[in-house]
Amino acid sequence: MTAAFMDLVDVTIVNVAIPSIQRESGATFSQIQWITAGYALAFAAGLITGGRLGDIHGRKRLFLIGIGGFTLASALCGFAANPEMLVASRILQGAMASLMVPQVLSIVHATFPAHERGKVFGLFGAVVGLGAVTGPLLGALLTEWNLFGLEWRPIFLINLPVGIAGLILGSRFITESKAPKAMKLDLVGVALVILGLLMLLYPLTRGRELGWPLWGYVSMAGALVVLAALVTYEKRKAARDGSPLVELSLFKVKSFAAGIAVQTVFGVALGIFFLVWTLYMQYGLGWSPLKAGLTGVPFSIAVSVAAGMSVQKLVPRFGRKVLQAGALVMAVGVLIYIWEAGRYGLAIAPWQMALPLVVMGAGMGLIVAPLTDAILSEVPREHSGSASGLISTVQQMGNALGLGLVSVVFFGVVDDRLAEARERTAAGLAFADGFQHALGWVAGVLGVIFLLMFALPKRPAQHVEGAADEAASPVTEKEPALVG
Repeated sequence: MTAAFMDLVDVTIVNVAIPSIQRESGATFSQIQWITAGYALAFAAGLITGGRLGDIHGRKRLFLIGIGGFTLASALCGFAANPEMLVASRILQGAMASLMVPQVLSIVHATFPAHERGKVFGLFGAVVGLGAVTGPLLGALLTEWNLFGLEWRPIFLINLPVGIAGLILGSRFITESKAPKAMKLDLVGVALVILGLLMLLYPLTRGRELGWPLWGYVSMAGALVVLAALVTYEKRKAARDGSPLVELSLFKVKSFAAGIAVQTVFGVALGIFFLVWTLYMQYGLGWSPLKAGLTGVPFSIAVSVAAGMSVQKLVPRFGRKVLQAGALVMAVGVLIYIWEAGRYGLAIAPWQMALPLVVMGAGMGLIVAPLTDAILSEVPREHSGSASGLISTVQQMGNALGLGLVSVVFFGVVDDRLAEARERTAAGLAFADGFQHALGWVAGVLGVIFLLMFALPKRPAQHVEGAADEAASPVTEKEPALVG
């Protein structure tokens, strides 16, 4: 949980400090982009490989290597002498996160009996909600305080005590686990996964700033060809020696396949919302980073409370309906936000945003914890690393797709309005209009998620009475037959 929190905070903490980094380090606009994009690309490209390495060499070992490397890379970021060193350190940080993060879910899956996992995933959902809003708030505080005259550097150095604590606790309390049969790392699979994801995510990450060049579309189309080649190769690899990088037999597990689809589309919704929301408050309303960060606190609390309740109390009784209710509740929160943004305009106050944010946070909490639980509920333990890597990867892909869509659903409207704007108020209204338009899209995506959820099992396997460990072993024994 410490590692999951550290990663989530690190993804969001940097955005708030970008102006300070640019001013103090003299970084170019392109270098500033790479400080955020470099981390995201290295992280997404390495997740599946990181998950599989845990299955092969031991999840505790890979977790400790990942958290140690992440802490070291954070120190390099904090002490970076120039923008080039900062970019390189951020790429290293993303690569280390890709070793660390998949082990979090797979260690939970391999350590806890099926009937106890729900509680742990509830805690995981609470940490996700807390991390998503703590990042911007912590980034704002550390930047404004300018501790010891270090400007933006404490946003990275804060990871050092957290990472060291994670290393000590991890080495003492985590039990080692790995796949029961010996596996080899599929190097051709690794190359195809990294190439395919970079060809897809790089144009999405940089597209808007570069004016959506033709090569970007060619690259994204080529990525689909590479990923199709990956599927073909992995089928042959599974038949030949039973140790592919991507365990395609997992997609025959209905709960896993449906959950992965929901996770991807949910990532799109979150990718659009969080970026647009930040831009709306800071550029549209002219709020300070600290004011914007504090406004998100009700959202964070609502996610944490709802996540804990959903897995422990609601899912065992109502199953899949809880996730579907979450999608509808979140959509209602988005619609309230659209109405308030139109009703109050630029005079809107943080307390007025509390209602839609609490409703949205409650909806997100009902989804985020039980969804992970549902996806992994019927996955054999020896493939938990591969499955966890896939979950994190599709979430990153969804986020990148959402960030790419921001240029269409948000900046398209803002740029049109700004062309007509002559003064600060008009510019603020342009961002408010863009915010409302983008949120309309988020509500539509949540409607799609609601429909996709009908493909999820009515009740995750571990919530069926008396099916705790008895249900897990037959699946594990049958799985190699599926592979062969």
